[in-house]
Amino acid sequence: MSHNPVARLAVYAGSFDPVTFGHLDLIERASALFSDVIVAIGVHPTRSPLFSADERKDLLLSATRHLFNVRVDSFDGLLIDFVNQKQARVIVRGLRAATDFEYELQIAHANADMRPEIDTIFLPTRTKHGFVSASLVREIASHGGDVSRYAPPEVSTALARKFSR
Repeated sequence: MSHNPVARLAVYAGSFDPVTFGHLDLIERASALFSDVIVAIGVHPTRSPLFSADERKDLLLSATRHLFNVRVDSFDGLLIDFVNQKQARVIVRGLRAATDFEYELQIAHANADMRPEIDTIFLPTRTKHGFVSASLVREIASHGGDVSRYAPPEVSTALARKFSR
């Protein structure tokens, strides 16, 4: 095992539109497993997220401010290229259900083919977060529902502002 400090750097990527308690649980668990974690916001030119990349970054910074070894960044293009550029050794992926596994495994195999020195680890979501997704949180909020049990307070407030317009 390498003693290079970046060998313990992990990247947890997603759209985080918006960040949920499920995301936050995975970030906290990754921060306990690795010396440093980059939460990487994927920016895709063909998608139209509810929150801009800057808004998502601000929400993530607020939600993770208690984690000294977590930083937030964004990327476009292939995640594996971003991870390589940052000299990370590990990609962290969350799994909510068995259906996530097939998709995530396919991506992990492709990433390993392109960069065999970078590993992917899967963390199952906690049972209480297993059904929560960012799209579910957006849907509930869009109808004026209370999302406070699914997302941090700053996210609930930001969603209320978005949908009150």
